[in-house]
Amino acid sequence: MAALTLRRVVKRFGQVEIIHGVNLDIVDGEFVVFVGPSGCGKSTLLRMIAGLEELTDGELRIGDQVVNDVEPAARGVAMVFQTYALYPHMTVEENMGFGLRMGGSPKAEIKERVTRAAEILHLTPLLKRRPKQLSGGQRQRVAIGRAIVREPKVFLFDEPLSNLDAELRVQMRLEISKLHSDLETTMIYVTHDQVEAMTLADKIVVLNRGQVEQVGRPMDLYQRPANLFVAGFIGSPKMNFLKITSAQSDGSNLVLKAPDFRGGQAVVEAPASISIQPPTALTLGIRPEHLEVAESNQGKGTLKIEVVESLGDVTYLHGVTEAGNRLTISITGFHGFRYGDSLDFDFAANDIHLFAPDEKALLT
Repeated sequence: MAALTLRRVVKRFGQVEIIHGVNLDIVDGEFVVFVGPSGCGKSTLLRMIAGLEELTDGELRIGDQVVNDVEPAARGVAMVFQTYALYPHMTVEENMGFGLRMGGSPKAEIKERVTRAAEILHLTPLLKRRPKQLSGGQRQRVAIGRAIVREPKVFLFDEPLSNLDAELRVQMRLEISKLHSDLETTMIYVTHDQVEAMTLADKIVVLNRGQVEQVGRPMDLYQRPANLFVAGFIGSPKMNFLKITSAQSDGSNLVLKAPDFRGGQAVVEAPASISIQPPTALTLGIRPEHLEVAESNQGKGTLKIEVVESLGDVTYLHGVTEAGNRLTISITGFHGFRYGDSLDFDFAANDIHLFAPDEKALLT
């Protein structure tokens, strides 16, 4: 196992800078997930750690060693790719042991490592099969097994579940989580799926346009997003946002003015951590599960329903406010709301997020 340290890491392709001075500390044995939209630089950053892309500038340490100029094979890392990349003419056992054979490891040692990895991944009955005789999930487990037998200091996963169907994704997610618990090895996992990030990670690194927006534990990012981007990216369904034309705190109450509210304003108890002087234009964020359905004419605003998603245990109501802005409300269980219905919505002061014009959070 090993810790990783990135200091002012930069990557340029020609004159175009893709990674902008990333600083990051990954603790020994930690499960860290890089998450962000397509093109944010998360796979490029992972490939730089693996040694598949050179650093343009900065320093990368694995353990106590600076590895900027160290070949990939000598870094003590093993990478699991999006594609399985298995040799079709080899058995599961031969695929898993191939890298060790190429490295000149003794046959007895190869046999021992492959057997141990197969037991961990429940592949023992499949060792004599070839890839075409396996399901997608089984093939991905073989690809992971090929990494395990190398006994690396660090495991790197580059969107390993993206080619699987929904049911297999859930199953493999659980297996990767259990694998980390069993091996207690440092793992770095890249995904664009924030559900995978929330369920797998000890620590999440949110990337956007080659920069780190926020680093923290999953629930820290969910409950205390540092800015508007993180607030909108973490959470499913995503956080609702309303433009506040003016906000004023008088010490006990917070007055929020917006055309989405009944009478043009909403008054909530002022959170103790905020003091706002008017006129201040802000963005209010509120998660779907923190919006409540209120009695008629008793809420802070009205929502006209456009789409109802009934999932059994939860119902999502998607609609527009009187000002034409979209909101999603999440309510427990099944309800009889239909397209075109109108309802009042309400929220509590403790559940809101406020963001300044520069998109940074005001409530933390």
